[in-house]
Amino acid sequence: MQFYDIFNGDADGLCALQQLRLEEPRAAAIVTGVKRDVKLLDRVTAAAGDELTVLDISLRSNAAGLKRLLDAGARCRYFDHHAAGEVPRHPNLKAFIDTAPDICTSLIVDRHLNGRQRPWAVVAAFGDNLAEPALRAAETLGLDEGDVMQLRQLGEALNYNAYGDTVEDLHYPPGDLFGTLSRYRDPRDFISGEPVLDVLRAACRDDLERADRIKPEEETDQCAVLILPDAAWSRRVYGIYANRLARRNPGRAHALLVKKGEGYVVSVRAAIERPLGADELCRKFESGGGRHAAAGINRLPEEKLARFIAEFGRAFG
Repeated sequence: MQFYDIFNGDADGLCALQQLRLEEPRAAAIVTGVKRDVKLLDRVTAAAGDELTVLDISLRSNAAGLKRLLDAGARCRYFDHHAAGEVPRHPNLKAFIDTAPDICTSLIVDRHLNGRQRPWAVVAAFGDNLAEPALRAAETLGLDEGDVMQLRQLGEALNYNAYGDTVEDLHYPPGDLFGTLSRYRDPRDFISGEPVLDVLRAACRDDLERADRIKPEEETDQCAVLILPDAAWSRRVYGIYANRLARRNPGRAHALLVKKGEGYVVSVRAAIERPLGADELCRKFESGGGRHAAAGINRLPEEKLARFIAEFGRAFG
């Protein structure tokens, strides 16, 4: 029998798996990648009796792969907060899916574990730009203000590290990063025992300074569109920069586009004050999807840019 841990390489996927493996230690084949590499089940060949743990990747995007693996006799636990489509009924599938706008996969796992590894869920929620749920979870732990700030910085840094077209764009491959995280039960010990946070914070600061120099293509009180150049720094920073813009202007929706060949990679954040509609907008375009508050399009062709800007304005303007 083979175990597989299949997870998004961002803060939420990493911390969701960290919680489970602290509770249920076991060796497993790791399947992960950059944040937008979501069709991870296509990489897995499993047999009858194998066990899959899937975290923070859309079931809608992996429906065919999941069916293939279940039909082969594999067992699967599936934790996620993205729009799922129709969840199959199968005796080998246990699905823990909640698409509420104020939850992430790590908070779903936290609920499943009755809070036994909650500090990691706090890290993930901050990384997923869910500050209020993160603070509510942190309050139950009796952490002081300095500890909470450290967990926030770690979550944001881990999330920043997941953005890029390829693993080569990242500072740390997510699989290797999980291997380092897994040695620490407390995220504060990870922060003090490893250089990861300092390295990522310095790199992120440099990338954000570049992004701050970009002027919006379109900007109103309700929504703004920014286009970043085709560069490794912009591919790394656009997710966390979108979150930063959302916090700066909680009543405004934002779309960040990164030039890529003859098109764009798109990241959309609904207004924090009304965290709805991002997934519905992005699903109007091929390769689009996500959740209510934050979604994206993996490839928007150049000729569809004007249509996207118009649809974005209609959705949020």
